[in-house]
Parts: sequence; C-alpha cells; structure tokens
Amino acid sequence: MESSALITIGLPSALAIIMFGLGLTLTVGDFRRITQSPRAVVIALALQLLFLPAMAFGLIMLFDLDPLLAIGMMLLAASPGGTTANLYSHLFRGDVALNITLTAINAVLAAVTVPVITDFAIGYFGAEGEVGLQLSKVIQVIAIVLAPVVIGMITRHFFPALATRADRPVRIFSVGVLVLVSIGALIAERDNIADYARQVGLVTAIFCLCSLTLGYAAARLLRLARPPAIAVSMEVGIHNTAVAMTIALSVLNSSEAAIPAAVYSVLMYVIAALFGYAITRNSSATDGSDARPVTASNQHTL
Repeated sequence: MESSALITIGLPSALAIIMFGLGLTLTVGDFRRITQSPRAVVIALALQLLFLPAMAFGLIMLFDLDPLLAIGMMLLAASPGGTTANLYSHLFRGDVALNITLTAINAVLAAVTVPVITDFAIGYFGAEGEVGLQLSKVIQVIAIVLAPVVIGMITRHFFPALATRADRPVRIFSVGVLVLVSIGALIAERDNIADYARQVGLVTAIFCLCSLTLGYAAARLLRLARPPAIAVSMEVGIHNTAVAMTIALSVLNSSEAAIPAAVYSVLMYVIAALFGYAITRNSSATDGSDARPVTASNQHTL
C-alpha cells in the first residue's frame, strides 16, 4: 500500500483524538475501582490478554489465513475494548462502572500488549519483508495509544466543564473515523475483497461470537452476577477496531492487515446486539436487582 500524508499523518492524528476522547471519560477513580470487583477485573484481563490471542491464533491456523491477514487477526485480538462496550453493557443491563474500569486498564495495557503481540505475529507468520515493527514504530504505537489517554484524563481533572462539552463531539468524530477507515481499507483492497470476505468473514464472525460467549460464560462459571458478567462479555467481545486499523494502515503500511478489523467493525455491532438480546430475553424485570445502579455519572454512550 502506498504511503500518503492521509495515512501516515492524518490517520494517527485521528486515532490520537479518539484516544484523547477516551481519556476524557476516565478518572483516577476508575482505576481505584479495581478493588471493588477484583475477580471480574482478573477474569476480563485474563481473557483479553491470554485467551483472545490464543483463540485468534487457533482460528488462523484452522482457516490457514494468508500471512498479512493472520497479522491483522492477531492485531485485532490485541486491540483493547472500546467505549462502545459501555453502551452495549448499558443497553443490556450490565455493570457499566465495571466496563469503564476495564476500559481504563486496557487503554494503558494496550500500549504494551499491542506491539508485543503484533511483533510476535509478524515474526511467526514470516511477513518481515512486507511489514515490520521496529523500535521507532513501537514508540509510535505507544504515543498514539497511551499518551492521548493520559492527556484526556488530565484535561478532565483540571477542566471538567471543557471535558463535558468535548465528550459528545469527540464520540461522533470517533464513529465517523471508524466508518471512513473501514470503508477506506475495503476500497483499497477492492480487487481482492471477495476473496478476503471468504477468508476472514467467517473467521471474524466466529471470533466475535466466541469472545462474547467466553466472556459471559467464564464470568458466570466463576459465580459473578449477571450484570458484571454482561460487562465482561461486552468488554471482551467489542474491540476498539480503530486502533487495529490505524496501526495496520499507518504503522505497518498494509491495507491487507487492516481487513480483519474492518470486517469485524461491521460484524461486532450486529453480533453483540443479538448476543445481548439472547442472554437477557428470559430475564425478568427483577433479574437485575443485583446490578449496580447506573447513574448519570457512569453512563457513557456514543
């Protein structure tokens, strides 16, 4: 894929704004809340950091994906949960406060886990000649993923009114960027789109459904109540695909590696909605009595 100012400068800048917006929704208290739900946090992080990459790797081997698509799948698995998970958790009576805590932790961890897992995939699938993740690019990933989040948190702390006013416009901008990047990645590979859809369409759908199911089932098996189980499920199953696509396009300079995240960004909304409906359709109005109340201060929607 040919480099351009839009890809090398515009796209990372757009992601930085998205991550800044994420930081505007977070406070230090969101990290402190770990002590209130340690079991739920441990379950979610174990799934995201260990099981999701392992599951993506297994699907890659099962479906024998091309090297760049395989790297894209591993990059997708490494990408953190997005703020959309908070919205879906709210819609299906999940523990939104837990989602916010998990989002805060993942935003920090992603600065390390995304480069590590991506570098492993590049080496394992033998694509060093086509893409690479040298030290300078690792620093670039950290800069566009973590630094804006920290700046956003600082802005919220010192200028809460500004953070409140900026929150909705930044969220709208985030959705717009995600749509444009997804379309752009698909257009860039339009000559191969039918083949890619055949290769990664089913893989990404299975990955999404298994992620949601694994998150919910693991939480329930470990005796978490329904609301935190829903929160864990949505956090594990709904990814910040803008991170994966931006790194694929602007850091790895590969539109093919962005295809899995682009396809996933479309499928996850539908699959997550159907999954949320499936696990809540038989619950009574009183089933959520063990949920933490969702207050105006912890509702975060697009």
